[in-house]
Amino acid sequence: MKSVCGLLLGLFVLVSCGNNSKISQELKQSVVENKDFAFVKKKALEVVKTGFNAGDGYGEVWIRDYNTFIELSAEVYPKEELKENLRVFFRLQGDDGNIIDGFIPKEKAVDVEGGYTYIYNDLEPIYCGHKNTVETDHEASLVQAVYKYVQKTGDKEFLNEKIGDKTVADRLEWAMEFLINHRWSDEHGLVWGATTSDWGDVQHCHPWGVYITEDTKYCVDIYDNAMFLIAIDNLIELDSTKKEKWQTIHDNIAKNTMKHLWDKENQKFIPHVYLDGSPFPASFNENEIFYHGGTAIAIEAGLLKQDQIKVSLDKMIANVKASGAGSIGLTVYPPYPEGSFENKGMVPYGYQNGGDWTWFGARMIQQLVKYGFVEEAYEQLQPMTNRVVVNDGFYEWYTEKNEPTGSGTFRGSAGVLYKAIEMLEDAVEK
Repeated sequence: MKSVCGLLLGLFVLVSCGNNSKISQELKQSVVENKDFAFVKKKALEVVKTGFNAGDGYGEVWIRDYNTFIELSAEVYPKEELKENLRVFFRLQGDDGNIIDGFIPKEKAVDVEGGYTYIYNDLEPIYCGHKNTVETDHEASLVQAVYKYVQKTGDKEFLNEKIGDKTVADRLEWAMEFLINHRWSDEHGLVWGATTSDWGDVQHCHPWGVYITEDTKYCVDIYDNAMFLIAIDNLIELDSTKKEKWQTIHDNIAKNTMKHLWDKENQKFIPHVYLDGSPFPASFNENEIFYHGGTAIAIEAGLLKQDQIKVSLDKMIANVKASGAGSIGLTVYPPYPEGSFENKGMVPYGYQNGGDWTWFGARMIQQLVKYGFVEEAYEQLQPMTNRVVVNDGFYEWYTEKNEPTGSGTFRGSAGVLYKAIEMLEDAVEK
């Protein structure tokens, strides 16, 4: 019986490989000759050469953004400059291990009533920081950024560098422990955050919405926990001595994520599981909403199987068609109804409430390539690259009519799109 099963498996692999080879051959010429890809890659390198802030609409260097273009920056900057940005985040690390959201030169930090409360530390003489406390991805983003830096440069010695009284390696683990010590739901065995839309950093209450307030509704969601899982994987790979402690934590979070957040019947992630009640009316069925960004990050975290990835992609494509949006970077579908968020930018199909973000759409493309959906990746990537060419820039997000808006030099989009193209090119070559 064993030999028969082995023979059948071998035949299956041969047939599958032959089919993939045929698809790759058909795709190869199209990918190699795609002029949009060449334009986008060249443009992306030009954009990251000009700095490290998120884009022309931002003064700060944000960790959640830097994490997504540090690899591309490594193509055009010496490693010392990349490393210095990472050091700033560590120098401004909180006394409980938390990581700031972004930093800005002290002379440019303008105190405005109702604006950012700036964070200072004696270890950092030039910059001050701020933290959008409604989100729970800053710590995970820094671990991922350091991992990418080390992978790209080979500079593993950076982990032993001391900043204050702690090494970089110790500070990374301290940051991760902050999430367990201060952002942890014992009931669910998951990290919590405020009620935002998918991966966004604008909560439902308050006209701005980036700070936790007395009106905040706490919840667990897929994006924060998937980011944490990826960071744990990265931490273990950076230092194998931490595996015994962190692998158990990782496996429990993965199990609890699928237990509490995966809707088996509808084959999708539940937007929020609330710790103290939903902020939305009982008449509103929030679970009708599909989270595009969080789903992409969940796939990156290894939470979904092949068939679940295909179902998720099919839902994304259907959502794009139903909404009229330009790409699967569509944040959520359907969007939250008018008035769900106090922030005036969070109208249906506005900003993080149904805006179309290449910043996350291209990360889904990367995962499609990784999991063998090469033909689908090529098809879904082209709308994203085409609009870079048409608009001559990497815009922050697009309306449901595919109109560009926000920063026109959004480096996060440049970074993830460049990587998606490279992964696709490598896949068809191999």
